[in-house]
Amino acid sequence: MKDVNKPEVGSSEKKTRLIGIVQCDIAKERCSGLTCINSFDKRIDAFENYSTDIMAVPFNCGGGGGRRISRTVAHLARKAEQKAGIKKEEIVIHLSSCIVTDNGHYPPCPHLNNIMEILKRKDFRVRLGSYKSNTATKRREQGRYQPFDWDGEEL
Repeated sequence: MKDVNKPEVGSSEKKTRLIGIVQCDIAKERCSGLTCINSFDKRIDAFENYSTDIMAVPFNCGGGGGRRISRTVAHLARKAEQKAGIKKEEIVIHLSSCIVTDNGHYPPCPHLNNIMEILKRKDFRVRLGSYKSNTATKRREQGRYQPFDWDGEEL
């Protein structure tokens, strides 16, 4: 697997210095978000190709159509530049597994396309997934849950 933090020479890829992890507001009613942050901290699951010198900032989608995301990512980009010297193009937004996969909470978010459109209009780099649940993985293998591409390209 390629290191998504280190662009190849001559490539148009950008270095990653900050990851925003968007978590489902409804799932957060019962989920602390620890598994997403643990995956990031240990550089496993959707974060296995990132270097250790990257900051993570988790936040909720706001529920419904994810309209809070627009305001939150704008704030994130502004504060990242002001406080840490991190440019917007150095930020990758990860949509957490509870939003993009079939999982123990429920199927993928019915507002996923809307959320993706919001992030696209804001010109953010986006990747799908965070924590890879062993139970959900087994259920994918059994055909009970939809397949998910953990090595998917940045959108």
